[in-house]
Amino acid sequence: MKNPFTSIRLFYKETMAELKKATWPSKTELRDSTIVVLVATAILGSFIALTDFSLMNGVDLLTSWVQ
Repeated sequence: MKNPFTSIRLFYKETMAELKKATWPSKTELRDSTIVVLVATAILGSFIALTDFSLMNGVDLLTSWVQ
C-alpha cells in the first residue's frame, strides 16, 4: 500500500517550487491595483443601484397607471 504522506509531501514540494517561480507585485503595484479594484467596484455598485432604483420606480409607475 502506498504511503499517503509521500504524495502530500511531493505535492507540497512542487507547490513551493512553482510559487518561487512566480513574480510577485511590489507594494506600489499592489496598492495601485487595490485602488483600481475599489474604484471600479464603487462605480459598478453605484450603476447597479441607480439602475435598480430606476427600474423599480418605472415598474411602480406603470402598475399604478394600470390599476
